[in-house]
Amino acid sequence: MVEAAFFDLDKTVIAKASIAAFRRPFYKEGLISRRAVARAVYAQLVFLYVGASEEKLERMRHAMLTLTKGWEQAKVRRIVDETLQEVVEPFIYKEALDLIELHRSAGRRVVIVSAAPEEIVLPLAAHLHVDDHIASRAEIDNLGRYTGNMAFYAYGPNKAIAMKSFSAAEDIDLERSFAYSDSHTDAPMLELVGHPCAVNPDRGLLRIARKNDWEVRRFTHPVRLRNRMPSPRAHHYGIAAAAAGLVLSSAVGYRKLRKR
Repeated sequence: MVEAAFFDLDKTVIAKASIAAFRRPFYKEGLISRRAVARAVYAQLVFLYVGASEEKLERMRHAMLTLTKGWEQAKVRRIVDETLQEVVEPFIYKEALDLIELHRSAGRRVVIVSAAPEEIVLPLAAHLHVDDHIASRAEIDNLGRYTGNMAFYAYGPNKAIAMKSFSAAEDIDLERSFAYSDSHTDAPMLELVGHPCAVNPDRGLLRIARKNDWEVRRFTHPVRLRNRMPSPRAHHYGIAAAAAGLVLSSAVGYRKLRKR
């Protein structure tokens, strides 16, 4: 069996909500309004500094699913491919890159596990040179448009479920593996491995980490990936999730906005 290192994305590998980072490209392409841009900015600020209830998170997720219904997956894919390096790369934590390289050097599989939609996580995983990913997926119709329904939401306990399935298929020894996250909702993901680590933990996760004597780390130095390693070759990926596009633009932005 092999070992793996599972990394949450927002506030663990990158210093902001990954989907909210694409608010301006989506606006420029006519997918969202100025009001939606303002909402995404607000979501980002609350995500970083305040907190929100689970009920509010669910209301926002439902609203954004409705908003993105009918978007073309090909257009979203193109926007992400063209702007990924510009909008996300400056916010990647140096400490996360160091850990990814450490685990890779030790022969471990490196996997991004994120509630963000697959159309963001897949190209970002390639950009980071990691081995695999687990992400949210939304339904698309036979015309390639978002239906407004989720196929799989990689949030909370669902992350642990997906990790178990992935590990069984890939012959990964979870007891010898590592996991990193900032949110108390990812406690099931961290409990699944033998080496859990709370990164920039919210209050809930910090309490859990202290109770269970888990390692706690602080990541504070965002850097540009291009300054650390060669940029990967351009990739163009099919996108399994449609409505997740801007859904999680706020939903992921809001996903960690909870009472602390």
